[in-house]
Amino acid sequence: MNFLPNAALEASWPDHKPQSICVIGAGPSGLSALKIIRDSAQYQEGIWTVTAFETRENIGGIWLPAPTVGDPPLTPLYDSLTTNLPHPVMAYTSFPFPPETALYPPAATVLKYMEDYAAHFDLYPLIRFKTPVLSVSRDANVGKWSVTVRPPDAHSDETHTFDYIIVANGHYRIPRLPSTPGLAQWVGAKKAMHSVFYRNPSDFGDARTVVVVGAGPSGQDLCTDLLDSGRSVIHSVTGAVREDLHDGRLKVRGRIARYGDISEGRVVFEGGSEESGVDRCVLATGYKMDFPFFTGSILRQTLPPPVPPLPGALYNSTYNVFPLAKHVFPLVNAEEFPSSTIAFLGLPIRVAPLPLLEAQMRAVLHVFAHPESLDPTQEAVDIIARYESLRSRVTERSPVASTSDSTTSEAEQVAKDAPASSVDPVELAIASAWHRFDGYEQFEYRDALHAFAGASIRVPAWEIEMYDAKGILREEWRDLERLGQAEEWVRGAGKGERGMEEWVALMRKLLKRAEERHPERSRL
Repeated sequence: MNFLPNAALEASWPDHKPQSICVIGAGPSGLSALKIIRDSAQYQEGIWTVTAFETRENIGGIWLPAPTVGDPPLTPLYDSLTTNLPHPVMAYTSFPFPPETALYPPAATVLKYMEDYAAHFDLYPLIRFKTPVLSVSRDANVGKWSVTVRPPDAHSDETHTFDYIIVANGHYRIPRLPSTPGLAQWVGAKKAMHSVFYRNPSDFGDARTVVVVGAGPSGQDLCTDLLDSGRSVIHSVTGAVREDLHDGRLKVRGRIARYGDISEGRVVFEGGSEESGVDRCVLATGYKMDFPFFTGSILRQTLPPPVPPLPGALYNSTYNVFPLAKHVFPLVNAEEFPSSTIAFLGLPIRVAPLPLLEAQMRAVLHVFAHPESLDPTQEAVDIIARYESLRSRVTERSPVASTSDSTTSEAEQVAKDAPASSVDPVELAIASAWHRFDGYEQFEYRDALHAFAGASIRVPAWEIEMYDAKGILREEWRDLERLGQAEEWVRGAGKGERGMEEWVALMRKLLKRAEERHPERSRL
């Protein structure tokens, strides 16, 4: 797909010298990168070449199953995982899910979708499987990136040079554990584990009472799995109001302040309340951003310093990569490396990831072809404006739902999980919130990226509507599945000439069903 007139494209290719692109990873981000590159005029004219290196034996990233061997395992994928977005909202815009697909498909369906995407756009020949990237460094003498990989069954590593690097290795593997007092002892006694090791309730053996920490999609799914298996669950949610549900089998509690006596299974919550008789604890507390192939001279492994000014070097706090123009391009001093030669994909969270990846890649190729289009001054202004907005937000105090007379700030809450008391809680909270998109920010971001890339694509109104309603839609879909009616609802959907319009009509019909079942929370 061309985004600029041919004359403009040709003017951006000095001497038409072939330029090579390295893509690290062949999960959802890497596949998006390969597809958009393959569509480009530069690739089709032989101006760009591309190679993707994938550690595993197949595409799919986190959607590709793996046993719980290794520390950590290759994927956090658990048996009951389904998408938490309806697939018309989640899908690559260039490739819808097949007709009659379950609205919230299971992981196996998503993996098949990824495989079909790669086959349809002929991406497999561009990928080297079982070939992990060991190191990425900048060779200043030749002005290129040196990438060392380990091919399968090879007697030695290989080093290749590339003009451009696209980082697409994902960020859902390295578990993040809070620094709650007593937790290390529970983990050491195998009484607590991170959800990256979870596959199904049988992992807990004969445990009858399980604490689940975390209120994200994984935490919610684990609670459902465990309740369905007949176990009792104590769900620890920061700021939650104390509740006992499901005839007492589900206890909702606040943040855990301390893990107590292991033999008694005692946990103490903020506010002083306690629960005992806990058999196991599973922590769905998120993941660290990790790029083990970068040398320390490329990516500093620490929290960045306060701004302004911008630091001039690139940092990985494990919560964010900073500073990145447009959440993609390193905004660093010229002596570090050219900002227009490397891109980080898929760092934003709380988004519909696949369409966002497509928008990011169109912006990436625009910068690769036109490095002068990246205005460092304006990008620095934008980064500092976001920093100051987040700083104001994370230091604002608000009431704590689980107590009647106290207030707290986001910075104070994040600091409670920090591994070291010396870390500035405000800087840590800013880093934690940096790539988190709230409200309609993701849609504005996608539109801005497409405008920057010279593409006329804009987010359709129905997608925003259905993203807003994703929780209601998922609840209704699960009810249809319980009643055995789900297949009937999607029968024929997407088969007609109207394609996506049929899926939108189905989702609106499902929302109407929700309004009829729950008139007290009508969206009208």
